[in-house]
Amino acid sequence: MSDHCPRVRSIVLGWGALALAGLFAGCVEAVPQDAIEAVENIDRDLMELRAAEFSPVDYARFAHQWMELKSRVQADEDLVRWPWELNDLELALRRLQEEGSQTVARLTKEREALRQSAESKIAQVEDRFRVMAVQVGAIDSRIVLGQKPVETDLLMKQAHAFYEQGRYDRSLDASDRAAQNLATQTILLGNEFGRYADRGQISGWQQMAKDTIAWSRTHQTSAIVVNKADRILTLYRNGQKVLSYPVRLGFNGIREKRYQGDGATPEGRYRISRKRGQGETQFYRALVLDYPNEEDRRRYRLEQKTGQIPASRAIGGQIEIHGVENQLMAQTLGCVMLENPQMTQLFNRVEKGTPVTIVGALHEQNSVAQTLVLLGVPREET
Repeated sequence: MSDHCPRVRSIVLGWGALALAGLFAGCVEAVPQDAIEAVENIDRDLMELRAAEFSPVDYARFAHQWMELKSRVQADEDLVRWPWELNDLELALRRLQEEGSQTVARLTKEREALRQSAESKIAQVEDRFRVMAVQVGAIDSRIVLGQKPVETDLLMKQAHAFYEQGRYDRSLDASDRAAQNLATQTILLGNEFGRYADRGQISGWQQMAKDTIAWSRTHQTSAIVVNKADRILTLYRNGQKVLSYPVRLGFNGIREKRYQGDGATPEGRYRISRKRGQGETQFYRALVLDYPNEEDRRRYRLEQKTGQIPASRAIGGQIEIHGVENQLMAQTLGCVMLENPQMTQLFNRVEKGTPVTIVGALHEQNSVAQTLVLLGVPREET
C-alpha cells in the first residue's frame, strides 16, 4: 500500500467499498479549512486597512503568495493524507498567516496613530479658526480676508467627513490645508493692519492728536479726535476733554481709505465744512468733513500712478460724522456714526471749521494690535 492516502473518487471500484471506507477513515484533508479561512481573513483585514496604499511592498508580497497558494489549494482540494504526513502547502499557509498577521498588527497601530493625529489636528485647527473668527469680527476686518474664511470652513467640513469615513490620511490633509489657509489669513491681516502695532506709526498718530488738542487750547475753541482702533470720538474744548462717545465706522473702517466705495474711514486732519440739520441730510444730523484734502489727493494720485488703485476708481468724498438714518441701519459706509442722542450733543457743541483729526490708534495696546498678537502676527520693531 502507498504511504499516501488515495485521491477521493466519486465512484469506488475494486475490492470493496467497506475496505476502502476503513482505509479512508484514517486520512485527513490535505489542507485544513481553518488554515485557508485564516489567510482569507488576513486578506480582508489588509484590504480594510488599505495595505496596498500604506504598505504596498508588504501587501504585494502577501497577495502574490496568496494567489499561488490559492491555486495549489484549488488543485488539491480533493486530496487527503495520513495525519502524520508533512504538508508543505499547510505549512506555507501558516507562514503566510503569521506574516500577514504581523502586517495587520503594524498597520492597525499605524492607523490608530493616524486617527489620533487627524483628531488632534481637527481640534487644533478648529480652535484656531474660532479664535480667528472672533478676533476678526471684533475689529470688523472680514472683508480683508475675502473668501478665505469660507474656504477654511469647507476644508474643515471635508476633514470631518473623511474622518467619519475612516480616511484619516485625507482628513489630515484637509486639516493641513485649512491650517495653511488660516496662516495666509494671518499674513493678510498682518500686512493690512501691522501699522496698528507699529510704534513709529502710533507715535505719529499721537502727535497728530496732541497738535489738535494744543490747537483747541491755543484758540480757546472746540476740536475732535477720532480713534479708529478703539472706536472712540472725543470732543475737546480749550484743550480739555468735554465728552467721549463710542462710534461705528465703515464696513471696512479700520483700513486706510484709498478710493470711493472701499468702505474705509479716512485718516488725517480735516475740518467741518458744513453742518446739516434735520431735513438737510438722509441721516439724523451730519457734520460734513472736507475730505478729500490735499494730502488725500496726493496719496490717491501716487497710488493710481503705481497701479495700487485701478484707474476706474474715483477718490470719493462725502465723509461725515452723522447720526443713525433709521434703526435698521447698523453700519455706515465709510463715515463716523454716533447714536442720535449723542449726535445731538456733539452737533450743538461744534461749529463750521472745527478741526477733526482721525487717527488709527493712540496707544500701543489698542484693540487691533491686541488682535494681531492673539493671532500670532509678529510685532514690527522700529
